[in-house]
Amino acid sequence: MNYLPNIIFAILLIFGIGYFTKNVKKLIRNIKLGQDVDVSNNKKERFKNMMRIAFGQSKMVRRPIAGILHAIVYVGFIVINIEVLEIIIDGLLGTHRAFSGIGATYGILIGVFEILAILVLVSVTLFWIRRNVIKIRRFWNKEMTSWPKNDANYILYFEMVLMTLFLIMNATDVSFQSMNNGNVISQFIAPWFSNLPEVTLHIIERAAWWLHIVGILIFLNYLYFSKHLHILLAFPNTYYGSLKPKGQFNNLESVTKEVKLMMDPNADPFAAPAEDTNEEIPAKFGASDVQDLNWVQLLNAYTCTECGRCTSSCPANLTGKKLSPRKIMMDTRDRLEEVGKNIDVNNGEFKDDGKQLLGDYITHEELWACTTCNACVEECPVSINPLSIILDMRRYLVMEQSAAPTELNNMMSNIENNGAPWPYNQMDRLNWKNE
Repeated sequence: MNYLPNIIFAILLIFGIGYFTKNVKKLIRNIKLGQDVDVSNNKKERFKNMMRIAFGQSKMVRRPIAGILHAIVYVGFIVINIEVLEIIIDGLLGTHRAFSGIGATYGILIGVFEILAILVLVSVTLFWIRRNVIKIRRFWNKEMTSWPKNDANYILYFEMVLMTLFLIMNATDVSFQSMNNGNVISQFIAPWFSNLPEVTLHIIERAAWWLHIVGILIFLNYLYFSKHLHILLAFPNTYYGSLKPKGQFNNLESVTKEVKLMMDPNADPFAAPAEDTNEEIPAKFGASDVQDLNWVQLLNAYTCTECGRCTSSCPANLTGKKLSPRKIMMDTRDRLEEVGKNIDVNNGEFKDDGKQLLGDYITHEELWACTTCNACVEECPVSINPLSIILDMRRYLVMEQSAAPTELNNMMSNIENNGAPWPYNQMDRLNWKNE
C-alpha cells in the first residue's frame, strides 16, 4: 500500500504523456498533408531568427505593455516548471523535495520560482483585465467567436490556478518553511494556515502537489486544441520562416519557363514544345484547399496565437473591408482539423466531403480586399505569413477559374494586348504630347 501513490502517479504520467504524444503525431500528420517546400537553406540565419524572435521575443515587445507582460509569463511559466522534474522524481520514487540536497542553492532556486510565480499571477490578471474589462478591440473582432474568446480565458485561468497551487504547496510544507531559505513569498502566505494542525497542513500540501502536477498534464494536453499551441510551435515556425524580401512573389517554374520562351527572339513560336521529363507540371495552379498549400503554411496555421496584431495593422480591415489576416489563419487551421478528422474516420484516407478552404471558409471578397502590403507579415510576433496563403488562393482564382475582379481582368487583358494596363493602342501612347 505504501507504493500505491507512486503507482497512481506513474499511471497518470504515462496516460498524460501518451495522450500528448498521440496528439503530436496527429499534428505532424496534418502538417505533412501540405505540399513539399525546400527550406533547408541558410541554416545559420534561420537559427538566428528563431533565437531572436521565438526565444528573445523581439517582435513581441514592439507593443511594450503586452510584450513585457508576455515576457514575464513566458519566462516565469517555463522556469517555474523546471520544478516539474523534481515533482516527477518525487512522484515516482516516493521522495520529498528530491533536489533539496543541493543545499542553499535549492532555496535560491525556489525563491526565484516564487517571485516569478507572483509576477506571472499579476501579469495574467492584467491580461484578463485587458481582454475582459477594457475589451481591447482586436480581441473582440467578429472572428473571435465564443470558442476563441473562451479559449484565451481558459488559459489565463489555468495559469492562475497553477501558480496559486505552487505557492500554497510551499506555504503548507512545514519542512520547507522551517528551512527559512527560499520561502520568499510563501512565508507571507503560511500564516493564513497557522492555526491548522500539522496533519491538516500535510493534507493541503499533498492536495496542492497532486493538483499541480495533474493541472500541468491537463494543460499540456489541452495545448493541441488551443491557440496556445504556439508555445511549442513558435520555435520551428520562426526557424522555417521565409528569408525572402517581403513582397517578393513566388513564381511558378512552369509559367516562368513559358514567359521566357515567349520573350526569346530566337524561339520559334510554332515549334512543338520540347519534352522535359524532369519538369514537374503542377496538378493545380494555386490553392483552393489546405492540401494545396505547402507544409510551412499549415505549420503557420497551427502556430497562430490569435493575438490579432496582424488584423489590427491591416489597412483593408481598418477601412472596413471584410479581410482579417487572423481569420485567414484561423480558417486554415479549422479546415485542416476538419480534413484530419475526415482522415481519422476513414481509416487514414481522405474522402471528398464536398468542402474546401476557398468558398466554404474564406470568401473571394476577403482575398481581393488584400492590398499585399505585408503589414500582417511584419506585425506577427512568430513569423506567420497570412499573405502567402492569400496569394496562393488568388493564383488559383486567376489561373484555374479566371475569377479575378472585372477591373483586374481588364487590366491584364490590356497588358496582354497593349503592353500597358491602359486601354490604348501602343501607337497612340504618345498622342498626349501633341495636344
